[in-house]
Amino acid sequence: MKFSRQTTLRSQATVTGVGVHSGRPASLTIGPADINAGFIFVRTGLDGADREVRANAKSVIATELATVLGDGDGALVSTAEHVLAALRGMGVDNAIIEADGPEVPIMDGSAAPFVAAIEQAGIREQSAPRRYIQVLKPVQVAIGDSFGELRPNSRGFRTEIEIDFANPMIGRQRFCCDLDPETFRRDVCRARTFGSMTDVTRLWSLGYALGASFENSIVFDETRMLNTEGLRYTDECVRHKVLDAIGDLALAGLPLLGTYRSVRGGHKLNHAVLTALLDDHKAWRVVEAEPARRPRAQGEAAGGMVGGMIAPAYGPDVS
Repeated sequence: MKFSRQTTLRSQATVTGVGVHSGRPASLTIGPADINAGFIFVRTGLDGADREVRANAKSVIATELATVLGDGDGALVSTAEHVLAALRGMGVDNAIIEADGPEVPIMDGSAAPFVAAIEQAGIREQSAPRRYIQVLKPVQVAIGDSFGELRPNSRGFRTEIEIDFANPMIGRQRFCCDLDPETFRRDVCRARTFGSMTDVTRLWSLGYALGASFENSIVFDETRMLNTEGLRYTDECVRHKVLDAIGDLALAGLPLLGTYRSVRGGHKLNHAVLTALLDDHKAWRVVEAEPARRPRAQGEAAGGMVGGMIAPAYGPDVS
């Protein structure tokens, strides 16, 4: 279902697990938020008052191993991309996300547990029109042999992701999708994080990935997949990169109307492309969804964008 108005959750839902890097227990609760709130993380379990951080591109303070959000006093929550992907993928506009520790629980390494939590909480429509960031011209970023771009696409949000790993068990994979809740639930949300046994061993030696296991990561050596249950998709690795891109680009603050293409990308590239877009105020504008219209009569001309639901609103001023 496509909403022309903003959405939030009907109630709260909680998931519990471990942090993939700390290995410590972690709990996360998602719940309703006001119109135009976007996604707000609330870090609980700190000495003194809880601290809030709005999930937007300006709040990103690290992208090396995961997307880390913080404020002027430092990091608040790490590995934010999977829950953000679930919220954006399922069509939620506004949500409060409470985390009781420095990491979002890794769960099974995918966004599926967060989708289940969203479905448990339920989604309700709010009274204000949905707002989008419409990409008006191509924006491109190259980092080494990685390349990413956002280009106009008035009909919705599309990803075109390509990976190319030296490990022959991963190799080159490509996956494209036009984002909507059904497609996200069916084709993307179950894809798990992945890596080689060499990478995992190196991270362990550096004090990272202490919570990684075969229950939350796909692990390969040079000749085989080490997980006994096999892959959920034949191209699960690139689909997880699509999941990560959806979560990282949710930090635009509003849903995007555009196509995102990346080659050999990751969190750093995703953030760099999004930042390049938002820094160029001629490259985008905010538009609002018009109320759903009556069905067109036979022969009646179609108009507008995204099923005829988009009207210009105002220029760049997204927080």
